[in-house]
This record gives sequence, structure tokens and C-alpha cells, in this order.
Amino acid sequence: MTTLIFGHQSPDTDAITCAITFAEYQRQNGNTDVEAVALGTPSAETQFALDYFKQAAPRVIKTAANETDTVMLVDHNEAQQSVPDRDQVTIEYVVDHHRVANFETAAPLNMRLETLGSCNSVIYHMYKEAGFEISPQIAGLMASGLISDTLLLKSPTTTDEDRRIFAELQKIAGVDLEEYGLQMLKAGTNLSARTDQDLIDGDAKSFDMNGTHVRIDQVNTVDLSEVYDRQAGIEDAMKAEADKEGYDLFLVIATDILNSDSVGFAVGDHSKVEAAFGKQFDDQGRIALPGVVSRKKQVVPPLTAAYNG
Repeated sequence: MTTLIFGHQSPDTDAITCAITFAEYQRQNGNTDVEAVALGTPSAETQFALDYFKQAAPRVIKTAANETDTVMLVDHNEAQQSVPDRDQVTIEYVVDHHRVANFETAAPLNMRLETLGSCNSVIYHMYKEAGFEISPQIAGLMASGLISDTLLLKSPTTTDEDRRIFAELQKIAGVDLEEYGLQMLKAGTNLSARTDQDLIDGDAKSFDMNGTHVRIDQVNTVDLSEVYDRQAGIEDAMKAEADKEGYDLFLVIATDILNSDSVGFAVGDHSKVEAAFGKQFDDQGRIALPGVVSRKKQVVPPLTAAYNG
């Protein structure tokens, strides 16, 4: 029976490319009955990367237990971010670079966790340690995930090791990754082609913060005015989603990828967001977040602290 490998729901470029690169790792390790799949369709940014490196998009699944009894998770571990029936399958492997929360298994498993800028950086280490080949295509896909998660090495999550890996991947891929990376990131910022629902779902993750159901979405843009013009529609979509799914807080972070600044809109308890960042929402319902570009490092930790405090 085929083992399915997948990243988190509302998959970003790192999640989808990690499934592909880790599936290839497993094949080179002798485990040929694996398949990279996805828990959502690729974003415009991700599709740009897949097309550039001539890689077919993984098929999308809604559930796993109907077709396999074993899975491997990449770029996530939290239950609410994963396939909804993962409690009905055996998790054989987890490769991740996020916090560990709401995670337990009935059987032992392999886990590889590192505090790097992208999950692909962790997988790169695994390839090198095993002496496996990294083809130009795989290198390009790894680099795409790294570029996406670190905003072309500008995010505070970027480590010196990520920069070293980036340089190595550039050599293997034979591509100017600085130029390619900017093109890839810009490909994901065409907001006019996306609905309000797509904007709030495109890169969203759910978190349990001290028993509170929190949803955080990030929208990348090269012009925040495009987001401001659609704020009312975005907030209506956020409220409808929060009512439907029972979110206590739905926070959207709109990030200017050129200037490395963000602004937030929230539906739910604004006070926790204000406590987390030490500032107030303005009369337009926006909270300025200068220098904030990383959900993992600059949004989730202070917000978690606010709920725990």
C-alpha cells in the first residue's frame, strides 16, 4: 500500500515542494511505494515554481484513510493543520521546522525537527547526510520552498545555515536564485485574480492557544493599498469563516514583501492582538506591524504569550 506524504492544509510553496523532495528522498532510501500529495491546490506562487522546474503538481486529497494506512508529514505536525482523518492512519515520519503542539501517536515514529528557515532546509540536510543525489530539479524545488518561507532570506527566521544551503542549491540548480526568487514571490502577489475567500484561505493555519481557537492567514503583496481597497470584503469573508468554523480569533497579516512590513486585520478578540504587539488598531481597523514578516517567529509566539498571560 502506498504511503502518502503531504504538508499542511492551505499549503504554501514549502509544504508542497517538501512533499515532493521528501518523496524522492524516500525513493532513494529504497522506499519506492510513496506518493507526494497535497491538502490543497497550489497557489500562484507555488505553481510558478512547479512550472519553472517542470514538476507536475501533486494531486489533492481530502482524506487519507480511505486509500492508505500510513502517512508521512512534512512542514507541519499539529493535528488541526493536517488531514482530518490522520487519527485513523499510522504516522511513520515527521519532518518539520515549526513548534510541536497537539501531537501524539499510538506507535513510535521517526521525527526530524530543526530550527531552520524552511522545511526544505531540513530535508537538504537529510539528503547530504545520506549521500543521496540532489538533481537540479530537486535543488530548484528545495530552493523555492526556502525562498518562500524566508521571503528570499529576508525573514528573521533565516539562519546562516539557510544562507549556506541557498548558495549550495543555487550551484546545483544552475539558476540565479535571487532573480528567480523575486519573480516567484511576485507571481504570488496578483491579488486581483483571487477572491476574498481565496485570500483568507490561501496561506492560513489554525492554532490552539490556551484552549482558544485561533486562525492566522498571511497575504503577500507588493502594494498594501490593494489589500486596503478590499478590506471590507476580506473582513466579511473572515467573519463568515469564523462563524462557520468556530474561530475565537481570525487574524490576517498582509505583508509587503518589498519593504518587509505588515498590517493586520482581525475578527474576534482584538485585545489579544493589541496585547501581543503592544499597539492599538486604528479607526480603520488596522494594526501596523513594521518589520513583521514571519508568522512563525513574529506573530505566533507573542500571540501565544498574550493568551497564556
